[in-house]
Amino acid sequence: MPRPAASSPVWHHLSGDAVAEHWQTSCAEGLSEAEVECRRQTHGENRLTPKPGKGPLLRFALQFAQPLVLVLLLAGAVTAFLGEWVDSGVIFGVTLINAIIGFIQEGKAESALAALARSVASEVTVLREGEKKRLPSRALVPGDVVLLAAGDKVPADLRLFRAKEMKAMEAALTGESTASDKHAETLPPETLLADRGNMAYAGTMVVSGQGAGITIATGDATETGRISKLMGETPDLMTPLTRKMAAFSNWLLMAIGALALFTFAVGLWRGESPFEMFMAAVALAVGAIPEGLPAAMTITLAIGVSRMAKRRAIIRKLPAVETLGSTTVICSDKTGTLTENQMTVREVVAGGIAYPVSGNGYAPEGEIGGRRLGNEAPPEPALRETLLAAALCNDAGLFKEGRHWQISGDPTEAALLVAARKAGLDEHTLLSLYPRQDELPFDSARQYMATLHRGDGGLVVYAKGALEKLLPHCRRRCNAEGLPVPLTAADAAAIERQAREMAARGLRVLAVARRGWAAGAVLEADSLIAGEGLDYLGLIGMMDPPRAQAVAAVKACRNAGIRVKMITGDHAVTALAIARQIGIAAEGEQALSGGELAALDDAGLQAAVQQINVFARVEPEQKLRLVRALQAQGQVVAMTGDGVNDAPALKQANIGIAMGITGTEVAKEAAAMVLTDDNFAAIEAAVEEGRGVFDNLVKFITWTLPTNFGEGLVIVAAIVAGATLPITPLQILWINMTTAVFLGLMLAFEPIEKGVMARPPRAPQTPVQDAPLVGRILLVSLLLLLGAFGLFLRELDQGHTLAEARTVAVNVFVLVETVYLFNCRSLTHSFWSIGLFTNRWFWGGIGTMVALQLLFTYAPIMNRLFATAPIGLTEWLEIGAFALFCGLVIGTEKRLRLGFARRQAVRNLPGSGRL
Repeated sequence: MPRPAASSPVWHHLSGDAVAEHWQTSCAEGLSEAEVECRRQTHGENRLTPKPGKGPLLRFALQFAQPLVLVLLLAGAVTAFLGEWVDSGVIFGVTLINAIIGFIQEGKAESALAALARSVASEVTVLREGEKKRLPSRALVPGDVVLLAAGDKVPADLRLFRAKEMKAMEAALTGESTASDKHAETLPPETLLADRGNMAYAGTMVVSGQGAGITIATGDATETGRISKLMGETPDLMTPLTRKMAAFSNWLLMAIGALALFTFAVGLWRGESPFEMFMAAVALAVGAIPEGLPAAMTITLAIGVSRMAKRRAIIRKLPAVETLGSTTVICSDKTGTLTENQMTVREVVAGGIAYPVSGNGYAPEGEIGGRRLGNEAPPEPALRETLLAAALCNDAGLFKEGRHWQISGDPTEAALLVAARKAGLDEHTLLSLYPRQDELPFDSARQYMATLHRGDGGLVVYAKGALEKLLPHCRRRCNAEGLPVPLTAADAAAIERQAREMAARGLRVLAVARRGWAAGAVLEADSLIAGEGLDYLGLIGMMDPPRAQAVAAVKACRNAGIRVKMITGDHAVTALAIARQIGIAAEGEQALSGGELAALDDAGLQAAVQQINVFARVEPEQKLRLVRALQAQGQVVAMTGDGVNDAPALKQANIGIAMGITGTEVAKEAAAMVLTDDNFAAIEAAVEEGRGVFDNLVKFITWTLPTNFGEGLVIVAAIVAGATLPITPLQILWINMTTAVFLGLMLAFEPIEKGVMARPPRAPQTPVQDAPLVGRILLVSLLLLLGAFGLFLRELDQGHTLAEARTVAVNVFVLVETVYLFNCRSLTHSFWSIGLFTNRWFWGGIGTMVALQLLFTYAPIMNRLFATAPIGLTEWLEIGAFALFCGLVIGTEKRLRLGFARRQAVRNLPGSGRL
């Protein structure tokens, strides 16, 4: 067994031999089976520990844990104890229906850790007792020697002791869009994770070359496992809506409790029986509690989910719909989110001429130098020679699969093939004309690759790589006609200047060169640069380009008052260049690197997140720290991403947004929303839908609360006046549930109002109802008190029965609510201006409610169940007249308030003389 250590060694700083010694293994033989079994007992299997989720019974039980629901359950239990079985049954039935709706809509529990566990499930080639074995990755233990080749998924964290032309795609872990070169050399202790070339991490992919490494961490101890732990430590955040509704529920609960106690005490003081007063208190509680609100919230959010799905955004967690509408900051990953995640050549410099290259991604479609090239329009000689070299000195593949172009091998090399095809140069045809004879593979020390080809004019070597490595060995350059001319010091300086300018624009710059080759000579690095040296051909600049729609989407988000920040694992220069193209960063703005971020204390970080819009070379814990810093300032944060490294921040954010196509399963499971087409522009549509959903929820609350308050006021007024209750608890439940379903829920289908994306996001601390809407709610509540109680007393004075008087009171509530529904279709415009028929559900709901109310009034079975009685035409005319009067009063108040608000806005405009 390896010797114990106080803390984990800095593996990338140790030599391969030192790592082997630490784990008491042999690079040539591997571990013995006996030692493997012993270590498995200590370290366990190479898999991530799944997090237990909530079972269905617990999730269903939690539906009843809301304060308002608990009050209803208590009221139902006490009424059952007192023998009021019908009232008790209806109360329990209402709460059960709400719980079932919530349980169904809540959806599946989070399984992010299970997805992480799946991400390391693969097979691996391991060396044990001197023999190569193919085993499931879960069988690995620390100290195992693992052999890697192109196409392998790395099964655990490895310290490489051998690497031959090996490259790995680590975008899912580090955020880098290009393959990382791998080697076996030791590195300084402070080397960032993204720069540790001698390490291979679990879940990443080998794209070329081969290598071997010693397993230094398995399962939960890997970098992927560490991210899993970060996710496990990240609490499930309450959304702005759930926070506000919790605060609203608590306030309402206290108000209802106080009113109920007041009613009970006043009744006893007046000499009423405790039983009658308790039933009055129950009636008040049942009336004041908006029973339909939980169901209405859930269904309104579900309608938002359905609308968003049509706009290519899949919601995994229901409250996330509304959270989008209140988002104040979007923290976006760069690679694959704002960019295509497909390396693309943007510029070729050949013969001293810069040729811009159009087109995005791996589709070989676009122009070079403003022209579509091919057989009929061949490229200029120097340009042709440069792209010919790039296509031949290349190990990648490009092929079409269905409607999409795919690549094999290194994305950088694939981008060169795409550029060559845009010039009419197909690599398959070229290789048949210039077959490869030999090659000098890429080496991280010399930083270039070379291939030997046979053509009509004899043998020729093509090389591509870092300019600083190739240019010193060039003696000639290719002029515009494609002919070699001497390379002067001034020429070299101009080429270097051109390369620096391209790099400053975020381009990754490669140089290509050539030279003739003698038959029979061996292709070696020393002989390649010896003698007459190389002919410099040109520069090729490429980048992972921004998505075309991302520019418009970022602009739209800014217009909506949402700040957009880029948080990436890529280099600062590249990140800044992309950010400036997209509109996230302005000229002169700087990026903050992960190293600089690590040096900041909490106060410094708070200042940085206010000023900086681009964060580069950021590690997973730092993404998490950035999101938390923004949340500490009261921001509602949306985080987009697609990699394993994004998962903890996706879970911590108020809303995590994952990419559906390029996103890892880990990211999708950690997120609250998944974009099916990976289009950042879909976020704009989702924000618009989110704002529309919140608007409709506010409309519902503004509509339903006056009914509840009005019912409560009627009960209090009756007790204080010593009168009989105008409405019973059962009648109150009829009003609340039927009108909520057939009237109030119709507001959930209201289309999004114009200008919703031209206003700033709601401040997180803003209450659900602002002062003007609270005033309107109180006005309508008082009107309901006046009408229901007044007409109830009038009916009794005219000699009508108690059942008839109560029937009139119930119909006053329903008819006034129906008229008020027209007003609530828009809180800022008249219902005429938004169109009478823009919501087809609206009229259906009103028709259904009218039919139900006629049954409630005239059907004998309803008369017996709810203690109602038929009423005459005169009573209906009185009820209708009062409802129309209420509509006029409410409409006048709305018009006066909006007119006042408009005049205030004009006065506050710059230059108006008022502040």
